[in-house]
Amino acid sequence: MTNFNVWNNVDEYFMEKLIPADTELEAVLQANKAAGIPEIDVSPTQGRLLYLLAKIKGAKNILEIGTLGGYSSIWMARALPNEGKIYTLEIDSEYASVAKQNIKNAGCENKVEIIVGDALETLPTLKKIAPPFDLIFIDADKPNNPHYLKWALELANSGAVIIADNVVRDGAVVDEKSKDERVQGVRQFIDLLQGESRIESTAIQTVGNKGYDGFVLAVVN
Repeated sequence: MTNFNVWNNVDEYFMEKLIPADTELEAVLQANKAAGIPEIDVSPTQGRLLYLLAKIKGAKNILEIGTLGGYSSIWMARALPNEGKIYTLEIDSEYASVAKQNIKNAGCENKVEIIVGDALETLPTLKKIAPPFDLIFIDADKPNNPHYLKWALELANSGAVIIADNVVRDGAVVDEKSKDERVQGVRQFIDLLQGESRIESTAIQTVGNKGYDGFVLAVVN
């Protein structure tokens, strides 16, 4: 049995035992696939982790950079109190349209606002329209991760949790000579974390039905 088969079987085991079947979230993944959206959402176990981290934090205001079809948005929205809000940023208007319908079907439309456009252009507007954020999830184009981190610091509360996905890149993150701009974006992001006194951070390697990757977890001082 290959490593991937083992990882996938373990994920399936934990999902069966710990994550109840959820027709709404399954429908989201089916709608995304039907719309031709890349199947790069977080896994159910990872979505549940985002949900639990938002609950543990007691988050009321969440920023998500990279909506895709709204799967992770819904996971986090479910952890919010009634007055909570997610601002989620998506560059692709067609993806955003699918996400909007998915979020409505899941009954989360009152907690989620999708902002369409290049995140580096829409992030500055959040300083005017949104309160400081308690939790920030970065899961968009990796070359811009360093810029997203700088904006996350601008928009975060003291004590805010910052999570970044896909930071291991199948282990390629250690290759300083990589020609992959996604790898280099993650490496620059990690270098910024290393030198940033306002943040305490770590990285967690993950395996599962999404392969081999990992998260950065950080807290703003």
